Formats: sequence, C-alpha cells, structure tokens
Amino acid sequence: MRPKVMWHLLRRYMASRLHSLRMGGYLFSGSQAPQLSPALMRALGQKCPNLKRLCLHVADLSMVPITSLPCTLRTLELHSCEISMAWLLKEQDPTVLPLLECIVLDRVPAFRDEHLQGLTRFRALRSLVLGGTYRVTETGLDAGLQELSYLQRLEVLGCTLSADSTLLAISRHLRDVRKIRLTVRGLSAPGLSVLEGMPALESLCLLGPLITPEMPSPAEILSSCLAMPKLRVLELQGLGWEGQEAERILCRGLPHCMVIVRACPKESMDWWM
Repeated sequence: MRPKVMWHLLRRYMASRLHSLRMGGYLFSGSQAPQLSPALMRALGQKCPNLKRLCLHVADLSMVPITSLPCTLRTLELHSCEISMAWLLKEQDPTVLPLLECIVLDRVPAFRDEHLQGLTRFRALRSLVLGGTYRVTETGLDAGLQELSYLQRLEVLGCTLSADSTLLAISRHLRDVRKIRLTVRGLSAPGLSVLEGMPALESLCLLGPLITPEMPSPAEILSSCLAMPKLRVLELQGLGWEGQEAERILCRGLPHCMVIVRACPKESMDWWM
C-alpha cells in the first residue's frame, strides 16, 4: 500500500477501533519508491489511540525515528526491515514506547549487539524474538540478557549463535523465563542440561533442521526435561522424529507435558500470510 493511500485511510476510516495493523513497505523497489515517513507514523498514533500492535514488513525505516511510532504500542514486529544505527541505541530517549511488551526482530540486518543492549530502555518488555539477526554475537547476547533479566519469553531463530551458548546465557540471566524457542544448531546434551532446575520454564521448543551430530538423543532430552519442574509443553519441530520411536519415548516419559513432534511448516514468501 502506498503511503498516499494510507493517509486517505487514516483521515476517512481509521479511528479508535483499530487495535492491530500490518503494513508492507517498498524496501526492495528502488530508491524512487514511496517510503513510510515520520509524519505518517505520528498521524497513526494520533488517529488510532488504541493501536496496540504494529507489524511492518519490507519497510525502509532508516529515516523514521523510533520516537515517531505510536506510544500506545504493546507489540512491535519488524520483518525484513531496515533501521538506522541510532534506532535502538541505549542513549536514546528512555520514555519511548513505555508500554512495549513484545518486540519481534526478524531479518533486520542492521540489528547488532549495541541495539540488543538498548532494549533495556523498554521496562515493560517481556517477550523478545530474534530471527536471522546475524550481527548479534555470543558475547553481545550474554551482555544483553544480563540487562534483560525480566524477560519471560525468548526466541532465537536462524541466527549464527550456537544453541549451547544461547542456553548458557539464558540459564545465567533469565531465571524467570517461561518460554524458550530456538533452532538446534550447535545444541548438545551438556548444553541442554543447563536448563535443568530452571524454576519458571513452562514451554520449550527446539527447531530443526537436524544438522549436528552432537544433537541430544531422545533419552537425553527426556532426562533434561524431567529436571525442569514447571515444564508443561515440549515441542520438537523439523527434526524428522514425527511418528518415530523418539516421539514415543518422549510422550511416555513426560506424561505431565504436552509433547508436540512435527515437521517444519512451509514458509510463505508473501508477507501478508
């Protein structure tokens, strides 16, 4: 949708009833393509005072300061978007997005360690999703999570980080985390065992594809899960275990858990899906 059409919708139709909005930009359409503007974002906040969720796809936000986003947002999703280096740095205004509880950063190439540490300004933040953020390092993740100890949900998907290093950082700093979702690249049985005894962990999801010989066996996963006192959901996706003996071992051994073993869903290339 072109910004001109969006302006028309804002003036004529969008009002207090709007709670969630998904928008696509023109990031890959060349320098002459229309882009989202700070004025449009500010108008969105003024015209839609009850907007809680904003989802932006393939948008160039390099000229849109984060201060122009609607202050009522509780969820912000960025998918294949460009942001400026100053967007999430720690030195920015700490009063920006005071209600933000969830942020999804999916294939945002500029996002790096400094941005991760800058998320500490969002004191209401409880849920963080990092997808394909290849500039985040193991050292940066550890330092960032140390300051985000209040997170209750963390997803690390398709990044260059090993699962073992991610779980180690989680076990050290996120003692109140309830949901973990991550790809199994670099996962080993000792790496998984660091979650044993996590006092609040309720849901654990491990995503394939299965590409590592160090991957824990079903028996080793079962052993670690039995040492997670609050675990109620175990999901294994894309490991090729569906309908196999591995699934039966886990289901029998974890009667108090919902065990989900399934193939990876096919991803749509269409952002509106």
